[in-house]
Amino acid sequence: MLLPGFPGIATSLGLFAIVWLIVFLRTKSAPFSFDPGGVEGEFGKGLLPIYLDITKLMLGIAAGSIVLLVGSSNLVQQSSGRSLRSFASPMFMVAMSIIYGVLFMTFLVLRYEHHRHNPAPDSYTRFKYSGNQALGFSALACFCIGYAWLVVDATK
Repeated sequence: MLLPGFPGIATSLGLFAIVWLIVFLRTKSAPFSFDPGGVEGEFGKGLLPIYLDITKLMLGIAAGSIVLLVGSSNLVQQSSGRSLRSFASPMFMVAMSIIYGVLFMTFLVLRYEHHRHNPAPDSYTRFKYSGNQALGFSALACFCIGYAWLVVDATK
């Protein structure tokens, strides 16, 4: 017998692998820079806080949703006669959006700091760039797909 959330687990891991592969293959091998337009420190002042704020908002909504659904599990069972097991896959997708989002923020800041302290042209590689992109877009995709899946399951 498979884990109740196995479809969500497989979907979220497969989604990450596909997104990373697409980003990696579409990205040309070149030195990457965090500094847009070649202006040193511009990423840290302008774009980094925006990326982190958007990710924090998504993480807050995702975590709140999981807590609300688990906290109201008695009401869900009484009103529909269904247990939380039926929501395991979409909840796992939403949980993976949290994990991918935290990893995205961590690696983005870590790699930016490394770039600032080691500004060599090859300090931010294609592998690191595609990893950051894959984590960010996988977090967003898991969040959206998990929520849509949750709505579909809840309205059955």
